[in-house]
Amino acid sequence: MDVRIGVTHTPKEITVEMSDDTDTPALRAEVEAALEGTSAMLWLTDLRGRQVGIPADRIAYVDIGSDGSGNPVGFS
Repeated sequence: MDVRIGVTHTPKEITVEMSDDTDTPALRAEVEAALEGTSAMLWLTDLRGRQVGIPADRIAYVDIGSDGSGNPVGFS
């Protein structure tokens, strides 16, 4: 599963490739808990064991999607 996180004041987003068996409701609860405090950090661990920390007060949006969703190319 891919998790994309938009960060305020930067044009790039953070993408973390999570295990396909990631508990989505638990992940959403973790994101919501991180956003409650201004000094909290949201920590995620990707497939390779790398840990990514994002300051909660800088999170603009979180997109939780399946790995197979792909990135569309072209116009619709």
